[in-house]
Amino acid sequence: MKKSVMLLFLAVLFIGCKPKQTVTNTKLDTKSEVAIKGNWTITSVTFPGSDYIKVNSFDIADSKCFVGSTWKFISNNNKGEMALSNASCTAFSSPITWYINKDGNFVMKIINETKAKKVLEGYILTIANSTESGFQLIDKVNVGGQYVNVTYQFSRN
Repeated sequence: MKKSVMLLFLAVLFIGCKPKQTVTNTKLDTKSEVAIKGNWTITSVTFPGSDYIKVNSFDIADSKCFVGSTWKFISNNNKGEMALSNASCTAFSSPITWYINKDGNFVMKIINETKAKKVLEGYILTIANSTESGFQLIDKVNVGGQYVNVTYQFSRN
């Protein structure tokens, strides 16, 4: 009986001391954030099968509508804005909050008309090929049961 109680105590202790895991690392990569500070335009959106498949980017519009969209990133408060202005698509603009973590993830919330703390869902993309004049955000999207990389190419204005 003492062994059972001792094992139960150790099991509770082990489970109680298990570290919490977070979905995304929240330690900021401020160097990367400062590098993308400013005004940008998406010059292309590419993914395998883009001629045949439509992808609804950020639950807003077809990915092709994002070509020509303008983005502003403010690194000191991690806020910004984005605006779609493609003539063949519905216009859209919204404030955003964003950050880049130490894992190389770009984490973004589209705010619309709500306070950022009340927006519970956002998007996690990978930042790649960052230079002074451009960078890429890569999103993994489920297309027909398979995940494909949707690459948004940004160019500095």
